[in-house]
Amino acid sequence: MNETYAEYLIKRKTPAYAWIIIGLLGLITAFFIFMALTGGIISMILMFVSGFLTYMAYRNFHVEFEYLYVDRQLNVDRILGKAKRKKAYECTMDEIQLIAPSGAHVLDDYRGGKVLNCASREPGAKTYTAVVQKSGETVKLIFEPNDKMLQCFRQTAPRKVMQ
Repeated sequence: MNETYAEYLIKRKTPAYAWIIIGLLGLITAFFIFMALTGGIISMILMFVSGFLTYMAYRNFHVEFEYLYVDRQLNVDRILGKAKRKKAYECTMDEIQLIAPSGAHVLDDYRGGKVLNCASREPGAKTYTAVVQKSGETVKLIFEPNDKMLQCFRQTAPRKVMQ
């Protein structure tokens, strides 16, 4: 059986404002911990609430994407805080119309539709855009495949992959 397989994990750049938000929430949590030690049930409740909000902010700002290509099926998973995995997008090579480097002139023909950015947002990163037509809806999937994944795309559908 001629099965193609490639996987790649990429970490999204955490924005600068995220560190400020997480730091402020951490300071608020520390304040309510001190207040809970000195007394009061309300301070105890606020301590748990602010601690939970700090945890959620940390988890949602630290995002990784895993690209998995197996036998003409592309799966993109979002991993939050290295703990929770959610399916971001899934498509087959039959649904993919075109895979080209982001900013290529070939993509000018595909305007409109939903844009799903699953890239690292690092400056200078080489991103690709996959134009997917699925159940009458056009989706532009922006991602950063490695060379092995691009080779698998070319092997299964060479006319759909532009360089």
